[in-house]
Amino acid sequence: MTVTIAIAGAGARGQIYARAAAASGRARVVAVADPDPGRRAAVAREHGLPEEACFPGWEELAAVPRLADAVVIATQDHQHADPAVAFAALGYDMLLEKPLAPTEKEARRIVEAVERAGVVFAVGHVLRYTAYTRELKRVLASGVLGEIASVQHLEPVGWWHQAHSFVRGAWRNVAGSGPMLLTKSCHDLDWLLHVVGDEPARVASFGSLIHFRPENRPDGAADRCVSCPLEIESACPYSAKRFYLDMIGDPDKEFWPLGAVTADASVAGVTRALETGPYGRCVYAADNDVVDQQVVIVEFARGATVAFTMTAFTPLEHRKTRVFGSHGYAEGDGESIRVVDFRTGEEHTVDATGGGASLADGHGGGDGGLVEAFVDAVATRDQSGLGGDATDALAGHLLVWAAERARESGTVVTL
Repeated sequence: MTVTIAIAGAGARGQIYARAAAASGRARVVAVADPDPGRRAAVAREHGLPEEACFPGWEELAAVPRLADAVVIATQDHQHADPAVAFAALGYDMLLEKPLAPTEKEARRIVEAVERAGVVFAVGHVLRYTAYTRELKRVLASGVLGEIASVQHLEPVGWWHQAHSFVRGAWRNVAGSGPMLLTKSCHDLDWLLHVVGDEPARVASFGSLIHFRPENRPDGAADRCVSCPLEIESACPYSAKRFYLDMIGDPDKEFWPLGAVTADASVAGVTRALETGPYGRCVYAADNDVVDQQVVIVEFARGATVAFTMTAFTPLEHRKTRVFGSHGYAEGDGESIRVVDFRTGEEHTVDATGGGASLADGHGGGDGGLVEAFVDAVATRDQSGLGGDATDALAGHLLVWAAERARESGTVVTL
């Protein structure tokens, strides 16, 4: 069976999922909806779509009889609930980019619609679908570590990625998108629930916007990097000129992150975008308010604890994880896992290489793994291969919102 897929939202995530589906050889993209004519046309060209299969928005796609077996919803975060409910009612199986929605009310509305329609449903929690995660789960299931006592988990966002997406980009402020823990790290809290395999009982959290603030702006710095004095701009690790102009000529980087800045990957085109668009602003003179570092501490029902750290001030790398068990220890870096058996004193390393950590690299193989699992679930009408359903996907979001309540109130929140 060839699974047919419609793409609602043809930005970077929508294009990546579309390519992964086509590359599987088991799926075919048959329609696209996006208000940006350039992105819409790019998907149409790549997948050979006729004009009648291209729509200016998800509403127009949802207004016609069902055109495909499944839909990928990769619209902006605040535009998830309405299309998800509409497409579920039409009988589309659904892959919804994370997060589910900016609010618990909207997320529950999506879950109710999906369960009512009985459609196959997946959320873009791509970390679940990497070779690394499969191997770590296998290690834990083997019993070599005994009972999990605690976990340390680091999300190294990357200094330039923070500046690109969460200071200058679409996820820079809570009102326009959501808190950092939701828009970036719902991946990680979902993943930790998946790995620990227990119900969270209590959560505390601390974090703030430490660095990307007006008071940290160098004396004499301009509002835009292209206008900044050379002696200041050249010494700034967040220079938009150096960052984006150096990407020209690299196809992968021109797709992302440069593709979010401009569709014209020439020196003139990039410079023009930096002179007029949000990605050229000084990181100390933007309208950002999301945190640039945060810790979350979770206690689970059986007593295990998790300490999660998200920080901007790293290279963009794979997540780092340490699992402390009653009979053994494991630590992983996204590509390999070191396992120590306390009973024998022996240790070995498990290879779990799956590719680079960034969006352009496919999130360590997670993008392709998710799409493969989704296509298989649609073809077989079996949700189990996705490792969870809509209610399961909601659980990580509920932990995110509880952690944010804890951070904002300075309290420990009981779930």
